[in-house]
Amino acid sequence: MTSPSASSRKALSKIASNRLQKELMEWQVNPPAGFKHKVTDNLQRWVIEVNGAPGTLYVGETYQLQVDFPEHYPMEAPQVIFVPPAPHHPHIYSNGHICLDILYDSWSPAMTVSSICISILSMLSSSTAKQRPADNDRYVKNCKNGRSPKETRWWFHDDKV
Repeated sequence: MTSPSASSRKALSKIASNRLQKELMEWQVNPPAGFKHKVTDNLQRWVIEVNGAPGTLYVGETYQLQVDFPEHYPMEAPQVIFVPPAPHHPHIYSNGHICLDILYDSWSPAMTVSSICISILSMLSSSTAKQRPADNDRYVKNCKNGRSPKETRWWFHDDKV
């Protein structure tokens, strides 16, 4: 889908590699409900299956997240996108980019892939309408040529969804 940013094309640091191996082992023992890691031989890119939670607009629907880890994870946030087709949601663009503060400005090295997944599921579950962001077409047009969502200056102004 989207090509990773220049920083995430570099090999993982020893710290990042150790942290991801630890997170992967924890995931295998205690995966977050509604998520399934699709096993590959690439520690730097995870593909995660997301199932819509019961009682929400997305119940019975399945989506895929692509998580690309930068060289200096967890000091730097991973790039997380939905592999199209992305869910219709006021904070998810049709190209899979997600407007969620913890993926950018509010990232903390204490966060994990599991905590990201839980936040995304919470965001999906709280939605009251299946619709694209108002600026979807303009944003997607501006993201041609593999632009990373981490290159976007996000404006986090809606905490209702």
